[in-house]
Amino acid sequence: MELENNTQISKFLLLEFSEESELQPLIFAIFLSMYLITLFGNLLIILLVSSDSHLHTPMYFFLSNLSFVDVCFTSTTIPKMLWNIQTHSKVITYEACIYFFLLFVQLDDFLLTVMSYDRYVAICHPLHYTVIMNARLCALLILVSWMIGALNSLLQTLLALRLSFCTVLEIPHFFCEFKEVIQLACSDTFLNKTMMYFAVGLLGGGPFAGICYSYSRIVSSIHRISSAQGKYKAFSTCASHLSVVSLFYCTVLGVYFTPAVTQNSHSSVTASVMYTVVTPMLNPFIYSLRNKDIKRALRKFFRMATILEPIVLRQKKC
Repeated sequence: MELENNTQISKFLLLEFSEESELQPLIFAIFLSMYLITLFGNLLIILLVSSDSHLHTPMYFFLSNLSFVDVCFTSTTIPKMLWNIQTHSKVITYEACIYFFLLFVQLDDFLLTVMSYDRYVAICHPLHYTVIMNARLCALLILVSWMIGALNSLLQTLLALRLSFCTVLEIPHFFCEFKEVIQLACSDTFLNKTMMYFAVGLLGGGPFAGICYSYSRIVSSIHRISSAQGKYKAFSTCASHLSVVSLFYCTVLGVYFTPAVTQNSHSSVTASVMYTVVTPMLNPFIYSLRNKDIKRALRKFFRMATILEPIVLRQKKC
């Protein structure tokens, strides 16, 4: 196969889910619906947290940041796929292919870890919670997450720029899955794969180990609670977060640590859909369905909207 210098590569071709033209409208409708639900749910969480003073706590501060990252995360993949279906195009530019996807998936990883630490402090050190989880520490944790995510994404992208690619640049995905992009290279990818697995192990496995440690301490503390009601209340504050963590990590680790020889493209795409589309879509529902604070803020928001609507209409008539 003829090799091309990486500086000449400007486009990749996304093979999407199916080559059958009759299935494209169905795929478009499904993913457009999922994207709109993701936008509405996560933006509503951000609006509720910012507008309700009772939600101005570290837990909801981190949740609103997770919602923002989830909106950005899905916006790096789904809109381009929908556009390609509508225009019957499969092209995505090289520059748009890697950096932002890696950045937001890394931020999701870090924010889930930060949220587990917040739950650990709240349950294991409740009397010192407000002192430990002060505004300065919360802002610092978010800032450090963004810095590490941006630096890792930049490093991985710069390493990918040194590669030479074959003339056929077809990615068997609906977005630029980084592992698939590396496998398309015709030049030596040893350094890229080493750094990729090192980053997944360190920046993915490290936070995951931190989450496991936090929950081991949380479970130990819950066992020491004497009343059944107290145990249920403590566990219910963690159940939503634990559900999201399980869904996110199981699919991400499945994609990146399954050997290429045993991983078919269909299973890889399915796993990728779970952590890039399904998890961000479900997050607002998982965190709000059993959360009394969010439900109360939601009722207050809609009650206020109902009160303000007639006032706004009267002002327009005047």
